[in-house]
Amino acid sequence: MTKKSSGLFLSITAFVLYLAGGLGVFGGIALIVLLGGRDLLGWGAARTIGYLGICIGVSLSIMGVLILRLVRNRTDSLLSRRARR
Repeated sequence: MTKKSSGLFLSITAFVLYLAGGLGVFGGIALIVLLGGRDLLGWGAARTIGYLGICIGVSLSIMGVLILRLVRNRTDSLLSRRARR
């Protein structure tokens, strides 16, 4: 994989992680608010699964932001090296 395509792959991965994290957070909030303590398909209380969704969603969002920062730093470095030539 070339540098250009790996940067694009990492950017798309970061964006997908960021979006999945946002969906996890808002889905967790919806489970807590709307379903409360009801059983959710035999997995446990909806409130507990909602808190889990919030935690995993925040973690995925943070991971997406960190990967995006990594990609940005790599491309800024590449652009500054090419500008010096």
